[in-house]
Parts: sequence; structure tokens; C-alpha cells
Amino acid sequence: MTLKRLATSLVIAALGLAGVTHWRASAREAAAEAAFPPTGQFVTVAGRRLHYEMAGSGPDLVLIHGASGSLRDLTFSLRDRLTDRFRVIAVDRPGLGHSDPLEETSLLAQARHIKAGLAQLGVTEPVVLGQSYGGAVALAWALEGGPRALVLVGSPSMPWPGKLDPWYRLTDTWPGRHLAIPLAAAFVPQSYVSAATAAVFAPGPVPAGYEDHLGAALTLRRETLVANTSQINSLRPELVTMEPRYPALALPVELIHGTADTIVPLHIHSQPLAQLLPNVTLTTIPGAGHMPHHSHADLVLQAIDRAALR
Repeated sequence: MTLKRLATSLVIAALGLAGVTHWRASAREAAAEAAFPPTGQFVTVAGRRLHYEMAGSGPDLVLIHGASGSLRDLTFSLRDRLTDRFRVIAVDRPGLGHSDPLEETSLLAQARHIKAGLAQLGVTEPVVLGQSYGGAVALAWALEGGPRALVLVGSPSMPWPGKLDPWYRLTDTWPGRHLAIPLAAAFVPQSYVSAATAAVFAPGPVPAGYEDHLGAALTLRRETLVANTSQINSLRPELVTMEPRYPALALPVELIHGTADTIVPLHIHSQPLAQLLPNVTLTTIPGAGHMPHHSHADLVLQAIDRAALR
């Protein structure tokens, strides 16, 4: 009887925790969407919405954000310094921000979805800037054809040694997807989010007002966490298949990378990539971390202008 009672108590406790987790996660998701509603427009591709902001006039420039983020990262300060000479289209990648997730989370599936959505807006041969993971999406897009130039900012491009950190390895399992992700959505505190943001910007500071603008709470929604972790977990195998094709990319490519980037290290990604591309300019920024589009925006703007002219 003692074991039976213990088992019953554990089941009741687990059900109670599951109920509290679902309630709290749902409440936090509703609060996040109320605090950070869509700021742009939507275009529908195969029944799934793609959220974008369009501003300015001139040649088309598409901005693709990185992991655990949204287009808000690129509209914080960079976008408005480009609208005097480009028609700038910033997109939420599928599954993040306010764009619907895709059944397939691959780089190519995302690139095709973005390409098809923007084609409906008359965007067919843009310069494409990708930051971090967004740069890998831009590379996949270029390998299939379409962009007239790429600007890759702190972007992964090559298979890396070792494994992903424990969080991503956990979320690649059934317990991770069904237990860890709901718990994270329900209970991760703001202090953890702020610490993670600071780590992304290190060794530089987080710009004043950035966290309030970014809306990191959107990234903690369960559906978004599932999409984001699935995308990251499949990234390395996809880069393995992409790497042999890089020498065929004849379009102009601008690479911008900080020497102090520990998230996407320069010596693993942009430096070897520059040896494979036939039409490339590599700009290394001494002491810069993973977010040079904020810490060294002038250099990124110069690279965009060069790409458009080339």
C-alpha cells in the first residue's frame, strides 16, 4: 500500500506541475504578444504567414535575423540608417517573431519560404544581409539563386568541431521537447534573459534600450522555442552539405566578423569561408563580439553599400 500511495502521490504531483506549467506558460505568452504585437504586415505562403516590415526606397535590401530573435533586432538601429537609399525589408524567420512555423525547419525551407513571400511584394533580386543564423539562411538562398549580393554578419557557415551546448542537446530529445521547453517557457526569469543577452553582446555592452525593444519574451513562447531549437539542432548537418558548394557562388559576398566572437568564432567560420568564395571581402573587427551590427554599425553599413555597388 505504501508504494501504491507513493505512486499515486507522484502522479498527482506531476499532473499538478503540468497544469501549473501550462497555465503559467500560457499567461506569459499572452502577455508577450500583448506587449510586443506585430509591427509590420503579413504575406501568406502555402497557408503560412510571413511577418515583415518594409521601409525606404531604392534597391531592395532584405534583413534576416539570427537565432532566438526577431526582426526587432535589425530594426533597433540598423534599418533606419539604410532607408534613405534602400527599400529595406526586414523579416521574421519562420517560427520566430510573428511568422508562422514551417513543418520543415531547414535553412533551405526557410530561404524558399522567405523568397516566395517577398516575391509577392516584387522583391526578386535583393541584396540580402543575414546576421548569425540568418546568414546561414542567406547562404542557402544564394546557393539556390536569387540574391544579387550577400552581407553576412557574424554568420555560421562551416561545420564546427564539438557539440552544441547542453540546452540544445536536451531539446533534441523527447523529454527536452515535451518537458524542458514548457518549463522554460513558464519559469525562466528575466534575470536569465538579461544575462543571456549580455553574453551575446560580450565583450561589449548591451545598447541602452535594446532589451525593451527586442521583446525577448516572444522567444520564450513554447512554439517559438520548439522552432528555434529545431533549427539550431539541424544547422551543423546542413552546413556539411553546403560547404562543398560554396566555390560556385559567384555573387559578391561581404563578410563582417568580430575577432572576439565566441558564439560563432571567426577562425571556424568566416576566415575559411573567405578562402572558398571567388568574390568575397572579409572585414574583421578587432575586439568585436557577435553583434557588430550594433557595436560597429558603420562598418556594416559600409559593407552593405559595397555589396550594392559590386
